[in-house]
This record gives sequence, structure tokens and C-alpha cells, in this order.
Amino acid sequence: MSSTPTTSSAVGDAAAALSGNLQLPPLRTLDDFVLGSARFQLPNLKDFDKWGNRVVKNLLYYQTNYFLVFLAIYVIMIAFNPTKIISGLVVQALIIGVIWQFFSSKSKNNFIASRLTGGNQILAQQNAQQKWYILAGALLTGYLFLHMISAVLLTAFTLLLPISVTFIHASLRLRNMKNKLANTIESFGPSTPMGSFLDALNVRADGVIN
Repeated sequence: MSSTPTTSSAVGDAAAALSGNLQLPPLRTLDDFVLGSARFQLPNLKDFDKWGNRVVKNLLYYQTNYFLVFLAIYVIMIAFNPTKIISGLVVQALIIGVIWQFFSSKSKNNFIASRLTGGNQILAQQNAQQKWYILAGALLTGYLFLHMISAVLLTAFTLLLPISVTFIHASLRLRNMKNKLANTIESFGPSTPMGSFLDALNVRADGVIN
């Protein structure tokens, strides 16, 4: 019972943060990002706290670079396979729509109301029609998924590739003093898109200059 207000407040805080003034940090130089001055090292896989702290701090510090990397990879993939990726996105949207409709609160409320009212005829007819719509949508979506599974997989790969590249870089990039000082200064400034996103997930780094 107590989880609902907590979840609602968390969503409300995230929406309020996202609707406020967000500011991207400056674009880090290529030398700092991947070239000369950048130092990389495998994280200690046994120390998840330290590894996670490094990832979160790098996500905040290099977020503008990561956004550009994400857009660049996504645009390149779409340029090479525009039809497949668009088709895959349409199928995925249909799948999400059918699942959302199936588990929507309105469907549950109608079903419960029809049971509590002893099977009201109007509600029963609405539920029957809704079930047929959902079944038809599920069959159509299933057919499209099987028919265009390669497009769906390519779309998923196109989304996961930049995310994987970002996570690998954030895991391997060692933080220098400039990185730590910038994180500390920016933590007192306006909220950033990545900061709001991590706050919505309740993910925070330990300490200020750690």
C-alpha cells in the first residue's frame, strides 16, 4: 500500500526535474575523451561500488560526448538500413501498444467492475469487444514480428550498440583531477539531462570528489 505514493512521488520528482531548466555540460575535447590524455583501465570487477561510482561520474562528466556518440551511431545505422529500422520501430511500437493495452488499469477496472456488479451486460459486452481487439492486435503483432524479425533485431542492435559503447567507455575511462573537480563544480550548478535521468533511477555516485 505504501509503495504507490512513493512511486508516484518519484515519478513526479523526475517529471518536475525534466520539465525544469536543464543544461548540458560543455563538450569534452577529443584528447580528453579518447586520445592522448585519456587513460583506460579495467575496473575491479569485485568492487561493484567503486566500479559503479566511476561509471556514474563518467556518465555525468562526458554526457554531451555520449549524446553525440549515440546520435552518430544511430544516424549511421539508419542511413545504411533505413527501411529495416523504421519497420522494426513500427513493430516494436505495436508490441508495446498491445502489452500496454492488455495490462492497462482501465482494462483491469472494467473486468473487476463487471465481476462486482454481477456481470453487467454492457460491461460484459465492452470486455468481450476489448478482448477481441487485443487478440486481433496480438495476432497481427505476432505475425509482423515473425515476418520482420530481422528488422526488429536490427532495431534492437541499433539501440543497444551506442548504449554498450557508452557503458564500456564509462567503465574503462580513469578519472583525472580535472574530471573530479568538474563533477564537483557542476554538482552545484543547474541540473543536467543525465543527472535528471540518473536521479529518476535513484542512481547516485558516492561522495563529491571520490
